[in-house]
Amino acid sequence: MTNNHMCRRCLTVCAAVLLCTVSVRPAEKKVRIIQTNSAGDNVHVIDPVTNTVVGVITGIEVNHGAAVAPDGSRIYISDEAESTLDVVDGKSLKVIKRIKLSGHPNNIAVSRDGRRVYVGIIQAPGGVDVIDTSSFQNVKTLQTKGSIHNAYVTPDGKYVVAGSIQGKTVNVFDTQTEQPAWTLEMDLGIRPMTFSTNPDGSTKWIFVQLTGFNGFAVVDFATRKEINRIKNPDLPPGKKTVPAGSDPSHGMAVTADGKTLVVCSRLNNFLYAYSLPDLTPLGGAELGGKGAGWVTLTPDGKTAYVANPVTNDVSVVDIKSLKEVTRIPVGFVPKRNTTGVLQ
Repeated sequence: MTNNHMCRRCLTVCAAVLLCTVSVRPAEKKVRIIQTNSAGDNVHVIDPVTNTVVGVITGIEVNHGAAVAPDGSRIYISDEAESTLDVVDGKSLKVIKRIKLSGHPNNIAVSRDGRRVYVGIIQAPGGVDVIDTSSFQNVKTLQTKGSIHNAYVTPDGKYVVAGSIQGKTVNVFDTQTEQPAWTLEMDLGIRPMTFSTNPDGSTKWIFVQLTGFNGFAVVDFATRKEINRIKNPDLPPGKKTVPAGSDPSHGMAVTADGKTLVVCSRLNNFLYAYSLPDLTPLGGAELGGKGAGWVTLTPDGKTAYVANPVTNDVSVVDIKSLKEVTRIPVGFVPKRNTTGVLQ
């Protein structure tokens, strides 16, 4: 074989290897903000790099809560019109399954391993429906003290935490046994919650927003007691509050580094920030949109997305500067939003 033949053969083999390498390279996963719209039948998918809507999920009337599977293969949406949990393919954004629930749903959460979705049932007697994601079956309802507005999974994945407005209770369940761990009774209805962690990743505090209170309570997870109650700042002179009904403060999140808590104030129309663990106020971002009903963060903790149900848009807030940088038009009465990494 001549040197030229050997050279050509070598190049052919290299090209084939390169082609195989390229063909088996996994598809790039993309961070997305999933925004439900409670007065419509569509859910918007936002690219946080461009701050534009890059996809729309259709056919889910009165959609409420959203959660993304850890592997990005599915999006789960609670469907108030049908009282179902709707399963959406993460690539095509098409509904592939509707799972019947025990009653009218509100917000939802997915387990750390993706095997369970926990659905808060607001219709009496309430509870938390447990959905098996491999069989698409509603396998049980966790009994709670009062119907459930929001369900969460703690950052370490060990507990389901469900809040009741009517029952004024925080209901905690062990995810391994799916049995009650403890229940805390409070003086006001339980609205949104979020969590801070200890250095080992276990849950340190639950931050709890309450009916009629423009701020939040701090519950120590270990002692199961309220240890603090923080009122959001007063508005600067010349600024007026906006109608907020029974939800003056609704929506919270903790940055991934655990150093900052952000809190929506519907009453003030601000997104406030507090340092952790000392809870020192860091200031607030005045929102151009109206309603401040929910908030989710990018994985790097640099940007917040605030749902504005009054103006039908999402405020994008730079957390470091606490400035609203843009607003993204979405559907009618945007409610819950969540951050996920889709396939």
